[in-house]
Amino acid sequence: MNAADEEGRGLLDRVFLTRVVEPGDEAAGRWVRELGAEAVARRLRAGGPPLPGVSGKRWAGLLGRAGQAEPGRDLAVAREAGVRFVAPGDAEWPGQLDDLGDARPLGLWVRGRASLRMWALRSVAVVGARACTEYGAHMAATLAAGLAERGWVVVSGGAYGVDGAAHRGALGAGGATVAVLACGVDRPYPRGHAQLISRIAEQGLVLGELPPGDHPTPSRFVLRNRVIAALTRGTVIVEAAYRSGSLVTARAARRLGRHTMGVPGPATSGLSAGVHELLRQDAVLVTDAAEVVELVGDMGELAPDRRGPVLPRDLLDAAARRVLAALPGRGTAPPEEIARGAQTTPDDAVARLYELRSLGYVERHGDGWKLTRQSMTAVRGGRRGC
Repeated sequence: MNAADEEGRGLLDRVFLTRVVEPGDEAAGRWVRELGAEAVARRLRAGGPPLPGVSGKRWAGLLGRAGQAEPGRDLAVAREAGVRFVAPGDAEWPGQLDDLGDARPLGLWVRGRASLRMWALRSVAVVGARACTEYGAHMAATLAAGLAERGWVVVSGGAYGVDGAAHRGALGAGGATVAVLACGVDRPYPRGHAQLISRIAEQGLVLGELPPGDHPTPSRFVLRNRVIAALTRGTVIVEAAYRSGSLVTARAARRLGRHTMGVPGPATSGLSAGVHELLRQDAVLVTDAAEVVELVGDMGELAPDRRGPVLPRDLLDAAARRVLAALPGRGTAPPEEIARGAQTTPDDAVARLYELRSLGYVERHGDGWKLTRQSMTAVRGGRRGC
């Protein structure tokens, strides 16, 4: 078997496991770490005695799922829906997900044109109550818009309430947003957000651990939250009652060493009680996007005298190079003008611009984009060489 065949076989094994194993299953994660995905998939297909750490009853359930799994069909359905499968070790895999240890996703189904790894480098989670108040929706949308305007990617769960408001705020500002779903990304949930999630897929990214067609369950919503926490620099809770699922995201962020933030609400509001309890512990109070960025930027990426190095221009793919070349040498240009120069769509141009922003090539100013000072020499040199 040549290298390409081995790579394809490994991909099919991981796709197979996403159909058999529930998200966040640490026993299965340990099997994959110790034995490899191929060996685990082979054991599940062949049957026999259970692997370590599971009961006979649970093993029988896994074998039952294994008998129904069709990874080739799942990949075909995904391709038809414009969905790709990203596995650990792939160039697009966000390394921060590895912090989850054996609870790391076996892979992610991704819908959208942007690079997940690049977008995750500068991302913040904004989550909260589904049945939020007008205040909660306003704060979520305002925070998300402010983050987007500052070049940050807003990550949320695509749900009603705070999640939906955060996604809409980022989209309304012409920014980048990612929806992490607890179901197959080809069947958006909730159904009332089908149009919103389709728009996110066009302008941003929609992703999840479950294969095409799979449905959400209460436990899958809870486990989905660990991905949101691990993927981002920090998590902002806008509104949450004492038993809100969004607090699971905050607790996961805390365990992973990410920043945990809360937006205060009225002392009399039950929907802010969980946030206030979080703030009494070790979360940081924030009231606007500037305060969020100040906190998540403490790692050095936003310090004025400590800019990250610009990666060589030839590492960019062809589409990103065309967008970079379409920016004017001086001043700013709107995404529509850049898209025309790059011979692409405005949505694709926005996706590429955020990718270039994460690499330090461009920056956003109001409704326009411009080259950073560090990239001007490289870009001009590239144009002279054309």
